[in-house]
Amino acid sequence: MLRPSMSEIELQRVADYIWEIPAKGGMRVPARVFASETLLAGIRQDATLRQLRNTTYLPGIYPYACALPDAHQGYGFPVGGVAAIDAEDGVISPGSIGFDINCGVRLCRTNLKYDDLHGQEQQLVNQLFAAVPTGLGVGSIAGTLSADELDQVARLGMRWALERGYATEDDLAHCEDEGVRPGADPTCVSPEAKARGRKQLGSLGSGNHFLEVQRVAEIFDEQTARQYGLQRDQLVIMIHCGSRGYGHQICSDYLKRVAHEHRRLLAELPDRELAAAPVNSPAGQDYYQAMNCAINFAWCNRQLIMHAAREVFSTIFGKRWDRLGMTLLYDVAHNIGKRETHLIAGAQREVYVHRKGATRAFPAGRAELPPAYRQVGQPVLIPGSMGTGSYVLKGQASSLELTFGSTAHGAGRVMSRRQAKRQWQADELQRELKRQGIYVRGRSKATIAEEAPGAYKDLDEVVRVSDELGIGARVAKLVPICNIKG
Repeated sequence: MLRPSMSEIELQRVADYIWEIPAKGGMRVPARVFASETLLAGIRQDATLRQLRNTTYLPGIYPYACALPDAHQGYGFPVGGVAAIDAEDGVISPGSIGFDINCGVRLCRTNLKYDDLHGQEQQLVNQLFAAVPTGLGVGSIAGTLSADELDQVARLGMRWALERGYATEDDLAHCEDEGVRPGADPTCVSPEAKARGRKQLGSLGSGNHFLEVQRVAEIFDEQTARQYGLQRDQLVIMIHCGSRGYGHQICSDYLKRVAHEHRRLLAELPDRELAAAPVNSPAGQDYYQAMNCAINFAWCNRQLIMHAAREVFSTIFGKRWDRLGMTLLYDVAHNIGKRETHLIAGAQREVYVHRKGATRAFPAGRAELPPAYRQVGQPVLIPGSMGTGSYVLKGQASSLELTFGSTAHGAGRVMSRRQAKRQWQADELQRELKRQGIYVRGRSKATIAEEAPGAYKDLDEVVRVSDELGIGARVAKLVPICNIKG
């Protein structure tokens, strides 16, 4: 039995890489941590375990709350957390889904090899940086949208991009939910959120968001890699961002409304950051519909960034982007709440799965997967830091048994942004990365410093544990070449 140094929370080993906090006091269910002892040592250093335990107080949660291998402290609910909550008698919790709704990742293939790029890395990173707005505040590939246009984005998601020439039908066919989340109602979105979203569609933002040109460095599963269209030394493009100020404001608005309208429920929870509303209450339903608007905005946002990247590649390599094989492999959401059916305690149950900093990892056969991957299994995209590489995994059946069809979403931080800025200087970090063949451009030196590779967990270990648990099988490892960020 282990005791975290910063709390009295007990952890009992259930199996290899599975630890449990037994249900005590007001806990409705136990909580489980999926991690190696190495990763657990990092998880114990912040409030992750306390936040995970607090999550078990949410009405309707079952059979346990989850923390994935990359888990770390978040707002109320740990990043790298998953909770399945009854779809009729449970609650929905905006903070347990996250501020950056549908922060997610997409991967674009090319038919280029690393040798095709060699010597042009600096030119490519500079042109990508010029083409894609980055950083805090205003910046948009689409320009300032009218109020009606923004509402259409919220309803149509990637279909809006398709209708305007930013996307193809093939792009939609290779995206989670085919790029359109039903049940989006823009009337549930505040004027403040709309004002922020109108000027930010097609922008990276700041923090850990990035566009990265990568090389396929290792293949672990040759058959699946072929099915995903990946081969060694191939150039690919990874895009990591979300719903920008639009989604952030939606979360902020509903945290306040839920806390106000459901004060009695809030008083029963150990942390007001877990503020929740019954799923069938007006606040709960309005939030769900507003959240779906932000989900659609985020998918459209990443699509426009990919469109800009396609144009840059076309300019650099002197061919149309389709001749360069620039097709979407997949796009996955991280901060999201979905109504799904899962086998729980021997019965099929409808639940709202809250995934905060967690990636859906469905195996072959799930009806929710787009036809392109229904017989193969879902691609899972796990980004690393700008110096360490990223992974492509495949969804596995064990994820349904253990984590409600979920796996890790990245490396997970081990150091605060403030600490990272004290420890690393951006200029020296850029020079060191360039010596390694990695070209980085950022809108802010502070962002580059706070995203230093040393500020994150060991991604190789996170992925190894996911693979060993069967919640995501390794397919390929990708290493960075060019990276732009806010």
